Amino acid sequence: MLSLFDLTMIVVSLVIGMGIFRTPHDVAHASGTPLVFFAAWVFGGIIALFGALTFAEIGSRYPVTGGFYKIYSYCYHPAIAFMINCIILISNAASVSAVALIGAGYLEGLIEGEQSEYFKQSVALGAVIVFFFVNFLGFKMSVKTQNVLMMAKIGILLFICLGVFIGTNGSAALESGTASVAGQPDTMDLIRMFGVALIAVSFSYGGYQQTINFGGEVANPQRTIPRAIFFGIAIIVGFYLMVNFAYFRVLGFEGIQLGKNDLAARHAQQMFGGYAYQVMSFLLFFSVLGYVNIGLMSNPRVMYAMAEDKVLPAALMRMNQRQVLTVSLPIFAAVAVLTLVFSREFEKILDRVIFLDSIGLATAVGSIFILRRKTKHLDESGAKIYKMKLYPLMPIVYILAYLFVSVSIVIKDPWAGLLGAGLLGFFYIMYRVGKWRNAR
Repeated sequence: MLSLFDLTMIVVSLVIGMGIFRTPHDVAHASGTPLVFFAAWVFGGIIALFGALTFAEIGSRYPVTGGFYKIYSYCYHPAIAFMINCIILISNAASVSAVALIGAGYLEGLIEGEQSEYFKQSVALGAVIVFFFVNFLGFKMSVKTQNVLMMAKIGILLFICLGVFIGTNGSAALESGTASVAGQPDTMDLIRMFGVALIAVSFSYGGYQQTINFGGEVANPQRTIPRAIFFGIAIIVGFYLMVNFAYFRVLGFEGIQLGKNDLAARHAQQMFGGYAYQVMSFLLFFSVLGYVNIGLMSNPRVMYAMAEDKVLPAALMRMNQRQVLTVSLPIFAAVAVLTLVFSREFEKILDRVIFLDSIGLATAVGSIFILRRKTKHLDESGAKIYKMKLYPLMPIVYILAYLFVSVSIVIKDPWAGLLGAGLLGFFYIMYRVGKWRNAR
């Protein structure tokens, strides 16, 4: 069974993937000024906290393995549960691939000469395959590996945070950026920049919601789940704000905008010179791949829950003595591999991943209104469940924030909206076909 420390590390691992070592470039490029840049990170942290506390109550009221699918099915309808969860699985597989691909970009910086896109694809593909076998060795092995990788990643983040105390390049940029925004007459432009910046911020803060997929494997879930999510998200928000301020202090705002594929390595080089760029690139390649490990550990359990409800083949429930889902795990890994084959750059999939995530997250958080009504007996029985403060303000603000992000994405990339609608329609047809076959 997972302990409080194990689950807290899983929460942190689910969120701190490659994002914080890459997306500040995208946020800075979209926001245009330091004031909008930091406002997006602060706002994103607040929304993440609201979402984390909402999911803490959801997990406390309904702690089951494959919790995402179970909650959709329990609160809405099995058809909605099937469609949304299939979209989330595709989005998560794409996220795993994107993180592996960008991790390969850091490794590319260690090799002299310009490498082809096929080099990064091959390295990323190798990373997915390696962690697939790590997960196949057993659930306990996956958890131990994750704890080691996460502690290494936290050490790197602490190193980057040293820039808060020794960097000086950001001071002038902050003054000029603030003045620029103060004199900006077009409010709609600011709103648009803020909305586009939130796309990459949302990617960086996303992932903690997958914690409820482990509800059935947590010791004392009513107490452990909310505490682990709260501690985890507090660590994440604190690190993100410090790391971004460190980037800003050392590289300046323009330096963040230039650090497309090697932001953290540039940061280390600027602070210490010498071989700091190469050392940081090497460490980041291995540490950030912890996200690949946690993705392969979490998502097959959603497929297990869907198979348990007979909307996916029963074979997906096969589990050996080491708690390895012997069919679901290879299938999810295969989807990640296929995504790598067709996606060569992080930017090409970011918008569409976040659009799909926005649909799933807004729907999931909305379930708390139904879940509170259906589990009212838990409040009256005196059961030890977690109840968030400021209800229903927090879930409402969270849903509105992700609707804002979705609209910003559609304005920027209309194909993302069409893709989302097309996938929903496709999976609805799949659900109906499956029900028809089961009926026969």
